[in-house]
Amino acid sequence: MNDPAERLEVHLLVESPDDTPVDLLHRATGLSRQRIKLAMNQGAVWITRGDSNQRLRRAKRALQEGDEIHLYYDPRVQAEQPPEPALLKDAGGYSVWHKPRGMRSQGSKWGDHCTIMRWAEQHLVPERTSFTVHRLDMAASGLILIAHSKSVAAALAKLFRERRIEKRYLVIVHGDFSRHASPLRIDRTIDDKNACSEASFRQLSADGQRSLVEVRIETGRKHQIRRHLAEVGHPVYGDRLYGSGLEDDCDLQLTACFLAFQCPVNEQPVEYRLPEKWLPALVN
Repeated sequence: MNDPAERLEVHLLVESPDDTPVDLLHRATGLSRQRIKLAMNQGAVWITRGDSNQRLRRAKRALQEGDEIHLYYDPRVQAEQPPEPALLKDAGGYSVWHKPRGMRSQGSKWGDHCTIMRWAEQHLVPERTSFTVHRLDMAASGLILIAHSKSVAAALAKLFRERRIEKRYLVIVHGDFSRHASPLRIDRTIDDKNACSEASFRQLSADGQRSLVEVRIETGRKHQIRRHLAEVGHPVYGDRLYGSGLEDDCDLQLTACFLAFQCPVNEQPVEYRLPEKWLPALVN
């Protein structure tokens, strides 16, 4: 049987400890063993044992009777080849990266090889586990934090939850933003939750059609900046989701450029600024 071109979801109960994950999935799906091993490496195979459910990456992992093996195979996800991120700071318990557009912040049950989380696990020296504490839209770029211990992850998550991490973004929007008060405070609920953004005009393009805006957010709702700016009549350039039919010929012009917080490793205040080469700029 050839490897399928469509999504495939399989759930198997282990009846004999002599079976291997690869053999079980090969017999059940007809997928080649090579393809199954690749799917395992890419985070698309899971094992449930008791109350534990985790990704299964080792082809020769010993199984127990009663284990459950899950395969979430999507050829489109498996084929993703994201651009490479850049490490800006390795603080041991956490790291700071430049996430490029097109790279995912975190994985799903269908895989995680195309995420910055997995990239960090595979490329940091020494190798460390990654924990999600911070997210950026796949289409956005800029600074992102990754934790590498449960204690640091909990500390950073608490800082985010208590709004004690300052986050700034540079955004190119449609229209002349200078006509608004600067800063413009946008207090509008998102999905029935309080959401607050503060947008400040920075520069207008020579043709007057686009503006560079700095945004600070107090909350972190899904697509908050994109939705808030679209609601005040200035959708983000390149935003095909909230751009109201605008046919921009560029990627989403939204970049996380600044983070400031009390470091949970050394208890000192820290600031991280995105290098100028990655900042958005108005080009006429």
